[in-house]
Amino acid sequence: MPGDHDQRFKSIIREFFADFLKLFFADWAVRLDLTRIEWLTQELLPDPPDGDRHIVDLVAKLPTLKPVGDSCLLLVHVEIESPDKTTLLEPRLPGYYLHLKNAHQLPVLPIVIYLKVGLDGIGIRTVTDSVWELDVSTFRYLYVGLPGLEAEPYLHGDNWLGVALSALMKLPKDKAAEYGAEALRRLSEAGSLNEQQRYLLGDCVEAYLPIEQEHLDRFDAIIEQNSTEGVRAMNKTRYERAIEAGLAKGIEQGIEQGIERGLDRGRRAALVEVLEALLDTKFGPLAPGVLDRLRGIPDDRLLALVKRVPFAASLQELAIDLP
Repeated sequence: MPGDHDQRFKSIIREFFADFLKLFFADWAVRLDLTRIEWLTQELLPDPPDGDRHIVDLVAKLPTLKPVGDSCLLLVHVEIESPDKTTLLEPRLPGYYLHLKNAHQLPVLPIVIYLKVGLDGIGIRTVTDSVWELDVSTFRYLYVGLPGLEAEPYLHGDNWLGVALSALMKLPKDKAAEYGAEALRRLSEAGSLNEQQRYLLGDCVEAYLPIEQEHLDRFDAIIEQNSTEGVRAMNKTRYERAIEAGLAKGIEQGIEQGIERGLDRGRRAALVEVLEALLDTKFGPLAPGVLDRLRGIPDDRLLALVKRVPFAASLQELAIDLP
């Protein structure tokens, strides 16, 4: 499971929030006005100013088409969980719920996306806090366990988020190359997607498709022989990640020992070169003089910038002072 899953999935769910609810929780989606979504701060301060700070993944505020009690607004709290168990997150969910409800005085709908836990695919989980035989409190939440869903119907469905997420669902491992190539083909030909959306979904397929090492050549062959230029362009993200991962591994030890010691010149030059290539691929040719500015970025920002490029919508979002 790629280590940057948290930021990747936050970006995807924010961009395709309406599609996410319609895909997995259609009965709930029809009760909401999905055209008026406001994203709230993810930081909870239960005991300000000196209490512990907690960061939740995503909180959306949106109008309801049918009142919830006296309220016509609702918070949807989404947690993205990558460990292969539910026990790490579930004890925290009731606390998150209470903090959000008290802070905003609005009803809260909690949802968890499990990346490695299948359960029943889609359902409702109950968390009970008991003292011996007395159930003191009961908390329930909606969930989708992606590994518990069959990939085939989502791969060939009309929801583009579902096409991308099929990479995390149940599929024959010896057919992963074919499934991945088909997902990239469909996304590359989806006229309703803009380039940023296509990139986010294609990156999801590339990152999570469970292709064994011995099947990578077949995957590349399928992409090269049977796909359009758009699919081949989307497939470049895997190579970009490989470069990033190799550099990160090579310099991680030095960072841990203290960034103040700096990266050696060879590693720094390589990192600048990768950053330039990523920016050029994502945003087009860079203006003259930009490379000199990239070379002036402090060591402790270079690797962070490389990791953020795939999820940035603009150079300004990366806080790079470029013309």
